[in-house]
Amino acid sequence: MCLAIPGEIVAIAADGGDLATVEVAGVRRAVNVGLLGADRVAPGDWVLVHVGFAMSKIDEAEAAATLELLRGLGEAYTDELDALSGSDIT
Repeated sequence: MCLAIPGEIVAIAADGGDLATVEVAGVRRAVNVGLLGADRVAPGDWVLVHVGFAMSKIDEAEAAATLELLRGLGEAYTDELDALSGSDIT
């Protein structure tokens, strides 16, 4: 199963490119934010992350509710976190 997981933007690439560092359940990874177009992000913003890409910007309440729901999925959620921790798009 593939899931989009909420992650918080913790840093934006210094070179002004499309990469940002996102934290998901304690795991930090570079993700591409280029698909968000004009909906630019800044540290503290929340996004839905899928296969190394930020798919959409969401608010903190939606992120919290989605994370709660995903935790209830058990193994599918932990499998997705394991995949995220092993990924590297840089």
